[in-house]
Amino acid sequence: MEIGLFFGSFNPIHIGHLIIANSILENQKLDEVWFVVSPHSPFKKKASLAPDYDRLHLVNLAIENNPRLRSSNIEFALPKPSYTSDTLIFLREKFPKHNFSLIMGSDNIKSFHKWKNAEFLAKEYPIIVYQRPEREVAPTELEQTNLNINKGPLLNISASFLRGEIKAGRSIRYMVPEPVYKYLLDSTLYK
Repeated sequence: MEIGLFFGSFNPIHIGHLIIANSILENQKLDEVWFVVSPHSPFKKKASLAPDYDRLHLVNLAIENNPRLRSSNIEFALPKPSYTSDTLIFLREKFPKHNFSLIMGSDNIKSFHKWKNAEFLAKEYPIIVYQRPEREVAPTELEQTNLNINKGPLLNISASFLRGEIKAGRSIRYMVPEPVYKYLLDSTLYK
């Protein structure tokens, strides 16, 4: 199977994540997209994250009716902080019949060279890039790298914005899938 790995904290998952995943499924040669919930990215503060299994549960609520979208807690059992290269090596061993592609936002291109084993990642795995409104990929970057730009909608919604709205007591309805919205209404997460 051809699998796209969408890494993120998903703190919380929102419609932008789902639109990106759907667009990539429609435009790329992938069988599935896996949402890899990262327990601790080396680029983010752990204290700002909701508990791992709460974020995984929200992902499962968001994708429950789409058989081509899956969640993964694979990084929960790996050393922290989570490094994409370590996770991909582990997945390659665990699922030798699958081919994995890395899905990343264009905002990560500029700092990609700082990632652990970035050259290995770029050489061994196809990289599917979704455009972010604040950071479109420059033509010169395409010439120097082997990136596949996904032609999808540009979205300007962020989990940090949603957390701020929740904390302020404002509704995030329609910005997250309805099951996620209903769950968060009765939860203390992000409040």
